[in-house]
Amino acid sequence: MRKVIVFLIALVVLLIIDRVAVASVERDLANRIAAVPNFSGTPAVSIEGIPFLTQAVSGRYPEVRFDLGTFSYGGVPVTNLRGAAYDVRAPLADVLQNQAHIRAGRVSISGTLTKATIDKYAPSGVKIGGNGGQLTASGEVTIGANKVKFNAEVRVEVADGKIKIQADKIQGVPIPDQVAQLISYPIPFKGELPFDVKLTRVRSVPEGLELSAEAFDVPIGPLHPM
Repeated sequence: MRKVIVFLIALVVLLIIDRVAVASVERDLANRIAAVPNFSGTPAVSIEGIPFLTQAVSGRYPEVRFDLGTFSYGGVPVTNLRGAAYDVRAPLADVLQNQAHIRAGRVSISGTLTKATIDKYAPSGVKIGGNGGQLTASGEVTIGANKVKFNAEVRVEVADGKIKIQADKIQGVPIPDQVAQLISYPIPFKGELPFDVKLTRVRSVPEGLELSAEAFDVPIGPLHPM
């Protein structure tokens, strides 16, 4: 019976140490992520997997998830920005002393451009809408001396890290190619996404456009803007 009690006490102590350690590392990672330029606020960070101590002792964390909320990408707000860092290398002793040079084997991020943001940069006379996961454009443009009303579906093109809204399947106009040129436009991104991730995919969702990006061999720290 005594051995059982000793075992249970030791188990409780280990669990307490585990929770203290994970809170410390999560706080350190949150501070490092918060140092990313153009980000304000405190990100939510969670280290996946249990028991945590086995990860801490080895200095390797298979998966660390974080939620950044809204991020300003060259003045363009990206909402619900969240991601994960995989194969994170961070010696526990260094982390506790705030000296760790943490690196991740891969970082993936996703976020959303709302329809309101997409509509904000549309040409005059163009209104961005959508039904479900398909973005649409409608409105009136001037061609020569004529006012031309249109309805169109919208597709998204990604090239060199830039996003372009491209009109497609234009209805009700005799010169769709000319109208398409007038109502297609870029989203004016400037600067870099966190951790220098690069856009890999953009797809239409009910809220607007969902962006996906990733980078490899990514430094997360030391504690200063990257």
